[in-house]
Amino acid sequence: MEQWGFVGRADELTRLTTVATSRTERGLILSGSAGIGKSRLLHEAVAELPAEQYAVHCASANIASSGLPFGGLAQILPADPPVGLSPAGLLRWAVDGLQAGSGGRPMVLAIDDAHLLDPPSAALAHLLVREGATLLGTLRTAEPVPPPISALWTEGLVGHAELDPLTDDESRELLTALVRGPVEAGTAQRLIRLGGGNPLLLRELVLAAIGGGELTESYGFWRWTGRLSLAPSLADLVGARIGGLTPGVRDVLETVSFGEPLGLTLLLRAAAPADVEAAEERGLIQVVADGRRRDVRLAHPLYGEVVRRGCPVTRSRRLLAQLADLVAGAGARRRDDLLRVAVWRLDSGTAQDGTLLLDAARQAFGRFDIPLARRLAAAARDAGAGWAAAELLATVLLFADRPEEALGVLDADPDPDDGARRLTARAAVEFFGLGRAAAADMLAAARLTDPAEAARTRALESLIRLQLQQLPAARSLARGVLDEPAAGIATRALARCVLACLMAGGGDSDGSARLIAEVYADTAAWRRDTPTLQYALQMTEGTRLSVALDLAGIDRILAAEFTHLAQAGGFGFGSGWVSQLQAYAGLLRGQTGEALHAAEQACAALAPARGYDGSAHFVRAHVAAVRGDHTLAAESLATADAAASSAASLYYPWHEQVRAWTLACRGELGAAVRVLQRAVARLRADELYAHELLALYDLVRLGQPQQAAARIEELAPTVGGPATPLVVRHARAAVAEAGEDLFTVAREFAVLGYQLFAAEAVAGAVRIFRAARDPRALAASTLLADLLSRCDTVRTPALLAVQPALTVRERQVAELAAEGVRSREIADRLYLSPRTVENHLQRVYTKLGVNGRVELAPALRLLPQ
Repeated sequence: MEQWGFVGRADELTRLTTVATSRTERGLILSGSAGIGKSRLLHEAVAELPAEQYAVHCASANIASSGLPFGGLAQILPADPPVGLSPAGLLRWAVDGLQAGSGGRPMVLAIDDAHLLDPPSAALAHLLVREGATLLGTLRTAEPVPPPISALWTEGLVGHAELDPLTDDESRELLTALVRGPVEAGTAQRLIRLGGGNPLLLRELVLAAIGGGELTESYGFWRWTGRLSLAPSLADLVGARIGGLTPGVRDVLETVSFGEPLGLTLLLRAAAPADVEAAEERGLIQVVADGRRRDVRLAHPLYGEVVRRGCPVTRSRRLLAQLADLVAGAGARRRDDLLRVAVWRLDSGTAQDGTLLLDAARQAFGRFDIPLARRLAAAARDAGAGWAAAELLATVLLFADRPEEALGVLDADPDPDDGARRLTARAAVEFFGLGRAAAADMLAAARLTDPAEAARTRALESLIRLQLQQLPAARSLARGVLDEPAAGIATRALARCVLACLMAGGGDSDGSARLIAEVYADTAAWRRDTPTLQYALQMTEGTRLSVALDLAGIDRILAAEFTHLAQAGGFGFGSGWVSQLQAYAGLLRGQTGEALHAAEQACAALAPARGYDGSAHFVRAHVAAVRGDHTLAAESLATADAAASSAASLYYPWHEQVRAWTLACRGELGAAVRVLQRAVARLRADELYAHELLALYDLVRLGQPQQAAARIEELAPTVGGPATPLVVRHARAAVAEAGEDLFTVAREFAVLGYQLFAAEAVAGAVRIFRAARDPRALAASTLLADLLSRCDTVRTPALLAVQPALTVRERQVAELAAEGVRSREIADRLYLSPRTVENHLQRVYTKLGVNGRVELAPALRLLPQ
């Protein structure tokens, strides 16, 4: 971890190298904050200059040498200057000595931290540039610069630029290099935000997190618990950047540290305007526009961590209470003000309003900030907010995978007035937390006289029956809820989610979408009372889009706020679900490397979630099978089967498809077909026609279109989705061995983004054309090669069928022939006879199904490297 590879900064590195080798430019000086990467960038730039062409002189100024004449450049000057020279004479001696040592090569002077140069060294650097040397230098922002150095750019001799922080992508690349492996998405987001684009700070953060045991590896991914360890080196580094503070500026920095983002108007009420101005001038805070408002934030996220930890307890409590009073007095109008005021009240010891804490806990849970929601809900319960607080706390504990604690909360807070809510809360924990199928029967046995309460229990029972794959009962219960006039808005929304999921599985994607839209329309009415519905709604919509193969719709979900919230906080369920959806989209696009990465992120996120981690391993097995990695597919499938629970029974269609693909990957196509046949029969009986279509399409893809095409035709009017017409045509063309139709379908699949399906369809065309020695094989092979170039590793049976194995010698001969090399020249290069070359070529033509050299190149591109 002490050293890491150079990442990012490609444009800046190119710029420095270009300046160093230019005949017209005389230099470039980069300014930036401490730790931003100036020194490393300068080192990498000069390291690329060949010593035989350039005389590179490197120096690094420092505090110790800044008071010594020529101390800053002592590293590159001769050891013993002549005695008795005047200052001007010493300068001339130094210039002549460096030029003589360059041996006629262009001189490149690389000076790190040039702001620390002593006056003679600065004057020497200036003179060297004037006499033809090229200067590459770095400065620390906001530090005084010696006049001879600043004159270099003010007089136009050299360029001067500010080095920006690393971009998020560059920070992510550096983070991966630091831990030597992939980092879970939410962890990367949080560490990148705290690092603020500063490589040194990011490195110290990672070292501190690993040293404190908060950054650990799971399923190949590094995950951070979110607890920030401030190692002494990190705290000292940030403290040095903050520097000494006057009492007034310290108050400003502490207020912003506890309250950011804080409206500028409010800050000016809490602190003296002159102190606010001084903090901004020193680069400790920044004022940013937010619409018509002006918000104040810290210049770097880590400033807040250091300042808050160094603030005495009594002062921090006073500041937090003051912030709560300021924002509450201004009306708490912003979206997050209620939540922030509640947290400040809690942390300052002034929280007495249980209703405020409960509302804030609901808001935190709606944002899927599970740790904060748990803390606020517990405080609301302690403050006397009653059963509602206990119910929310139990729900949050369920989402944090602490079902036993959730039951303890429910048992300790019996609810004499709302039997339905207590009953449904317990049933949810029993089933979704502990996997107890009897929870459904417990709800069914309830005898509630109030119709609204009865409807509430039936709605949850319908969801549990759905998960248990008791579809007729789930459908009947959900419809009954919607027929009940007394059913509340949240109750009806849950029933609609159940019916929408059933419609999606049955193929009625449009009907499912209408029900989902109705739930969204009522969001304002149910979000506060039942925030868990947001998760149920997302799961329903994701299911609809997945079974409909709606790739564009999946992309919309992955770009929505829910995805960001799920991955940014401690919401393992949501983060795992998002990653699985990402894996599915990647698989459809043929980007199996990205898909495997996302699947393994899901495994890591769901590892603590009993009963749900198996779903991620099914996805991992599927991706591995498509990649042809049987070992990983089999291991993942075994793990998934061992972790499966009754709460995941609804997903059996996908699980059986994964089982089939794992067998196919191992070469057991007959067994894979039998698994799919059994799945098709069960899905037809369950009226899950969309899933049935997908299973039937798998039969087509595994080379058994005659077993699926007729039923796919029957399902076409029933099953909606953008890909259904193409699935029908693919099956029909595969049965008819219609190469041209497969070719056309493949192009249409590719336009919609289904690169994997497109590649398999055109592979069928290639196989048919080759068998007939049809000239159209060239165009089909070219299209297949193009599609495979857009994909990552794909090793499905359809693709392997057109990738025959060539011997090493056959491959060598074929590649040379494809490049236009004549047979006699091939023979000479490979020490073969011309007749042997021709024999090899004939065997290659037969294996690849091509008619001559002109068709070799695209056919060879289809073979694995």
